[in-house]
Amino acid sequence: MNIFEGTIITCDDEDTVCRYLVEENGQIAYTGNKLPEKYSRQKITALDKKALIPSFGDSHLHFSSYSLFSSTLDVREAKDFSSLSDIISTYVQKANPKVVLGFGISAHSLIEQRMVTRIELDKMEKRPIMLVKYDGHAAVINTALRDLLPNKIQKLRGYDKDSGQLFQEAFFAATDFMTAKVSVLALMKHMLSTVDAMAARGISLVHPAEGVGFVLDLDVDLVRLLARGLSNPFQFRIFFQTMETKKVLKRKLPRIGGCFATALDGCFGSCDAALLSPYEQDSQNRGILFYTDRQVDEFVQNAHDRGLQIQLHAIGDAAVDQAVQAFNRALKNNFRKDHRHSIIHASLMGQTSLELCAAHQIGIAAQPSLLHLNLEPYDYLESILGQRVNKISPFRTMLDMGIHVSGGSDAPVTLPDPAFGMHCACNHYESSQSVSIMEALKMFTREPAWASFDDTDRGSLEPGKIADMALLDQNPLDMDKQDIFRLKTESLYVKGKKYEPGQGLSRLLWNALFPGQ
Repeated sequence: MNIFEGTIITCDDEDTVCRYLVEENGQIAYTGNKLPEKYSRQKITALDKKALIPSFGDSHLHFSSYSLFSSTLDVREAKDFSSLSDIISTYVQKANPKVVLGFGISAHSLIEQRMVTRIELDKMEKRPIMLVKYDGHAAVINTALRDLLPNKIQKLRGYDKDSGQLFQEAFFAATDFMTAKVSVLALMKHMLSTVDAMAARGISLVHPAEGVGFVLDLDVDLVRLLARGLSNPFQFRIFFQTMETKKVLKRKLPRIGGCFATALDGCFGSCDAALLSPYEQDSQNRGILFYTDRQVDEFVQNAHDRGLQIQLHAIGDAAVDQAVQAFNRALKNNFRKDHRHSIIHASLMGQTSLELCAAHQIGIAAQPSLLHLNLEPYDYLESILGQRVNKISPFRTMLDMGIHVSGGSDAPVTLPDPAFGMHCACNHYESSQSVSIMEALKMFTREPAWASFDDTDRGSLEPGKIADMALLDQNPLDMDKQDIFRLKTESLYVKGKKYEPGQGLSRLLWNALFPGQ
């Protein structure tokens, strides 16, 4: 039993803040301002200036990719080509890998304001190297790696032999080729370390989008194994990134979608997010719709009719319209009251799409941290979008219309840091679209739970719900919006017990030896 006294932010329907919370046997037994007599002789933990909230959720991330990239070469801090070369050399000398895999390169954060070329990368590193862009949708390779790639990859859309840049299908296939060289044991080790890192941020519920970058969908099956083995300290709700519903049904997974195979367009970083009007500096470019309306409609209807929950990646307004209309048609043909389908990112949305999302309860899996991402800065977005930049992620409008907006990170694109995500939602660069601190808290607690049908058990601190809680170092409701990023998680409680680093590994081993206990 745990009894907490202090600031209890419940994140319930009424935004209740109370004085006491009692946890018994992993569940919340009581919340209120007066402690019942039967608990009066029990030990009480005084929160002082701290605050207890529901544990955080992350409504969209690429868990396997994030785990892998967290353990390899990170080039996000490179300021120019010279420092990029130094970062690569330092990593190679320390790790001595046969093939180098890195993440986070961005033309927008480099002094040269362009992507490094294959020839320039050759001068930095002779062994095969692949640097994935910050947005996770493209990469650049050197000649040594180009010569290793199978011919079938070199014939795919998005392959540029001269520059070494890879986009679209060529990028996905090359990523599969690279990750096939990672051992299963090494990947599992990286995943367990990632669980500890996320727990340190107060996160216990994640919606990983898996099914790209690993041959034979290895990432899906490894995360499924983790989901079973870590079901006590950590909750995984997997979205399988495939258009093949048979794959999902075979694994008895209830969710389909995500990015990559189920992405309807590209991204702003590569100027291939699908727009209704051309990009500012290229009147001939409206981005790319990866599928026809008919293909998207057929996929959505098929998955919807089989009872699956669907997520679709859509960034540009043309892609968002395509996603919303597909959901709208599926629901007209086969109405499901509580489907909880959602759109990932939904960066630019027209009024019709907003109204249909509100009417049909189509959720938005948003990543507020992208609003303040130095790898894709406001100035760059303004240069390619013009005045449309201020219409990106209209959180205030969405919430006022009753649209469910859940917070996530899109890791490894941004780090899983709910405090920073809340900060960005509260400090939108278009100030009229900022949200309150309480609304931001709900975006990262209550809404991720709603988005995966977990809200009956998790997402708020109410009697009868599971006692998954995060203890913050201060009360966010007393803070200035400008300081929300300073919030720290002191402890994570899962089913009332404090999470300890390494707990994931011990729990996984226990469940392997004693399944069902």
